[in-house]
Amino acid sequence: MPDIDQAKMALRETVWRRLVDARVVPPDSYGKIPSFDGADAATERLAELAAWRTASTVKANPDNAQLSVRVRALEDGKLLYMAVPKMATLEPFFLLDPTALSVSATEVADKKSTAQTAQRVGVDAMRPIDIVVCGSVAVNRSGARLGKGAGYSDLEVALLIEAGLVTDETVIVAPVHRLQVIGDEIPETRHDFSVDVILTPDEAIECGNRRRPDGLVWADLTADKIAAIPALRARQR
Repeated sequence: MPDIDQAKMALRETVWRRLVDARVVPPDSYGKIPSFDGADAATERLAELAAWRTASTVKANPDNAQLSVRVRALEDGKLLYMAVPKMATLEPFFLLDPTALSVSATEVADKKSTAQTAQRVGVDAMRPIDIVVCGSVAVNRSGARLGKGAGYSDLEVALLIEAGLVTDETVIVAPVHRLQVIGDEIPETRHDFSVDVILTPDEAIECGNRRRPDGLVWADLTADKIAAIPALRARQR
C-alpha cells in the first residue's frame, strides 16, 4: 500500500503542476480537486449524454470544480445528493430537492449554502443513484481515476454500493480538463472505482473495463479511519 500511495501521489503532483503551469486552474490548486477552465463546457457535454437526460437522481461531490454540474442537475429537475465534506456526520449526504428550493439553484448548490440550509440524509433515506459525478485530479482512458488522496469519494461510492443505491445501472462520470486525462497507468486498490465516461470541454470519452468494489472493504480500513467517519462506525461489523 505505501508503494501504491507514493505512485498515486507522484501522478497527482505531475498533473497539478501541469495544470498550474498551463494556467488553466487557480494557482492554489495543489492538494485540491481543481476547478478548471472550461468546466461549464464539460457540464454541457454531460448534459448531452442519454444517461443524463433519463436520470432522476445525481450524486456529486462538494468541490467547486463540480459547481456547474450541481446547478445543472437542479435546473434540470434532478434530485441531487451532495456528499458532506469528509463524511463528517452520521448522515453523510445533503439532499437538494429541485421542487423545494427557496433560492436559485446557483445559490443553493454552492457548498457553503448547502451546508447551512440542506437536509442531511443517511443511506437508508436515499433513492437509488442514476449518475455519480466524481471530482478527479487525474483519469486515464481505461477509466482509472485519482482523487486528491483522502479517499472519501471511494468510501462514499462503496457505502452506496453496499446499500444497493449504486448499481450496475449507475453511470459514473468525471468532468475534467483535457490535461487531466493522462496516458499513465494508475495503480488501484480494492476500494478504487473506475469511471464510465470522462467529460472534457472538448469530448466525451467512453471508458471500458468497469471496476467497482462490491461494497466497503473493511479489511482495508484502519481503525482511525472508521473512528473518524460516523457512518462507518454505525455499520461496522
